[in-house]
Amino acid sequence: MSWWHALLILLAGVWAGTINAVVGSGTLVTFPTLVALGYPPVTATTSNAIGLAPGTISGAIGYRHELAGQGRRLVRYSVPSLFGALGGTALLLSLPPNAFEAVVPVLVGIAVVLVIVQPRVAVWVARRRERHPDAPAHGGPLLMALIFLIGVYGGYFTAAQGVMMMAVMGMLLTDSLQRLNGIKNVLAAVVNVVAGTVYAFVAPVSWPVVGLLAVGSTVGGQLGARIGRRLPPAALRVVIVVVGLAAIVQLVLR
Repeated sequence: MSWWHALLILLAGVWAGTINAVVGSGTLVTFPTLVALGYPPVTATTSNAIGLAPGTISGAIGYRHELAGQGRRLVRYSVPSLFGALGGTALLLSLPPNAFEAVVPVLVGIAVVLVIVQPRVAVWVARRRERHPDAPAHGGPLLMALIFLIGVYGGYFTAAQGVMMMAVMGMLLTDSLQRLNGIKNVLAAVVNVVAGTVYAFVAPVSWPVVGLLAVGSTVGGQLGARIGRRLPPAALRVVIVVVGLAAIVQLVLR
């Protein structure tokens, strides 16, 4: 690995950690970067999941004030996230690599669309919250099922799981978006840690990439939690979409 490849991966990790703490979709920065540098899609996904796990933990710690008093709820939601992540990793490891390479452009495309529509979803969620202030405090069985399915997706391919999580929690819970963002960071950390632990033992991994992403995403997680809310979300969204579209083109032409 050349020094500029290492620098690029490190910077991508910082960027992804920041975006994950604020919005989600940091994988749409790191995954295309690794693919562009020549790493196979499966290796890029497994290394990315392990390397970004410290960043999701860092982001969750940065939101500790919003998470105060939510311990029981976090435990409740972490269970379906954990089992979902195990299911997603099982899919990735059991399906042939060419199946993953075929479906990844579609998954990236879905993630890009979710990033694009996220502002409209946020507006709709805010209006719904005003109309239904008495919604269940824990979201009920439907939310638990959706958290599980998002965990499966996150264990298989992590991009935009945070956006998905914010959308479903916003629709089914009445908490402020900042409190929901804190919960999202914890659940993303659960999925990434579980998936990363499995991949570390049984999947192809580039450990130099993992180390660089881990350092970068940890720094980025703190930056995102502290100053991310001051960054222009529209600009971040445009860059994420551009990177995602570039990734689709790169994957299709491989």
